Amino acid sequence: MTTKDQKELGNTLWRIADDLRGSMNADDFRDYMLSFLFLRYLSDNYETAAKKELGNDFPTTSATAASPLALWYSQNPQDTQEFEKQMRRKIHYVIKPDFLWTSISELARTQHGELLHRLEDGFRYIENESFESTFQGLFSEINLSSEKLGKTYTDRNTKLCTIITKIAEGIAQFSTSSDILGDAYEYLIGQFAAGSGKKAGEFYTPQQISTVLSHIVTLDSQDPSTGKKNYLAKVLDITSGSGSLLLNVRNQLGPHGIGKIYGQEMNITTYNLARMNMLLHGLKDSEFEIWHGDSLLNDWPLLREENPAKKISFDAIVSNPPFSLRWEPTDALAEDFRFKNYGLAPKSAADMAFLLHGFHFLGPEGTMAIILPHGVLFRGGAEEKIRRKLLEDGHIDTVIGLPANLFFSTGIPVCVLVLKKCKKFDDVLFVNAADHFEKGKRQNQLKPEHIQKIAATYQFRTEEDRYSRRVTMDEIRTNDFNLNITRYVSTAVDEEQIDLAQVHRDLATLEATIREATTKHNEFLKELGVPSLPT
Repeated sequence: MTTKDQKELGNTLWRIADDLRGSMNADDFRDYMLSFLFLRYLSDNYETAAKKELGNDFPTTSATAASPLALWYSQNPQDTQEFEKQMRRKIHYVIKPDFLWTSISELARTQHGELLHRLEDGFRYIENESFESTFQGLFSEINLSSEKLGKTYTDRNTKLCTIITKIAEGIAQFSTSSDILGDAYEYLIGQFAAGSGKKAGEFYTPQQISTVLSHIVTLDSQDPSTGKKNYLAKVLDITSGSGSLLLNVRNQLGPHGIGKIYGQEMNITTYNLARMNMLLHGLKDSEFEIWHGDSLLNDWPLLREENPAKKISFDAIVSNPPFSLRWEPTDALAEDFRFKNYGLAPKSAADMAFLLHGFHFLGPEGTMAIILPHGVLFRGGAEEKIRRKLLEDGHIDTVIGLPANLFFSTGIPVCVLVLKKCKKFDDVLFVNAADHFEKGKRQNQLKPEHIQKIAATYQFRTEEDRYSRRVTMDEIRTNDFNLNITRYVSTAVDEEQIDLAQVHRDLATLEATIREATTKHNEFLKELGVPSLPT
């Protein structure tokens, strides 16, 4: 499928969503739309694999007109158990024929009164039985009994029939590969984020910013100029949102370049979006793990090990945490192994707490890239102490300033901090990309050339007037560990120096020239008998 076709699929789905949601809140309708797209992908992927597995035994037509696989199940009850065992081995999940998209969309097309019950049963089955891992609560945000769909069962059933039929018709002409539907899923998340304003910050990092971070963390940590790593065993996003940032890292290295993806997300709706997003992009359930919980409290058992010899570490860590979130630092947290060597971030802004949480789990050869508000670079108090220790210990590698108004959730400019446990260079690279963007109607955009410039500057540690500079630790100490980017790389153009003495001389010369020209002109006027000009 071409890029044009991919965009058209996204636009088609968005038009369907916009037309059908009626009075329903966009955030609510998002969950229905994305869940049905997810079911379509799982079903088509399963039926394609089933057809390959069964070969000539796969029915070419179906008596039910809904699913050829349903016909095979009815004709071969003695073989279904072994067939499903093979499917679990090959694609890691099973879907009963009644719950496949072809069956569901046929019920919708015929306005069947049992569609709603079939969906409820199907969602339950996928959550608890389809995969080796259980995905409990995967569809918990899809309230099929909601009065937003209709006041009565019949009304709700009719509304769902309309939605599913329109989706089925709209995407029938498009490919159902994970790349295509995955891109469509991401596109819809972005479109819904655009309409969600500040709430979008809870679940979506714009692709352009994700690409900047993923370029950085996939390069060799000690010497980025040597290029990308071939393999990352473990990648973590401590505030994973819908998972787009993790998937972008995976895209940089390809499907075999990462061992396993890990993410943590506190918002239940977003957590479910992330799990669907992983599966819809073709990841097996064994290739990712998303935890629903609070990173600041570190309630994920996987990350609770304090023994340095046993604790898990990651080759790359990325994060776009909520900016300047208020939190409740306690005495117990002051002794937490993540914070005790640095101190606690202030109650008014948890930015440094998120940073320290992720940094604790960074491996010795890993790279961490985190998006934060500029305040962490220069605010005093507790944040200054944390910043100072990170700098003195040689952990802050690069500071990148991005343009304002890139996010749906805020118009403020943000920065990217790049951290390493062990780094080769004893200076800090500052990149001021604040003026390098394309202005948009609602949000500004980083174009491919802007992203490439940032990535190349980081990779080769190049210096450029009014854009990037390597700053020694001595200079940073002189500035009391203030990392305000414009202190080191100003984009301002110096005003031209004016030599007042020369200006005075030029004026005197000009006046003399005028007097001489006037005298000569008056001589001509006198010969003509015309009154002279005043001198």
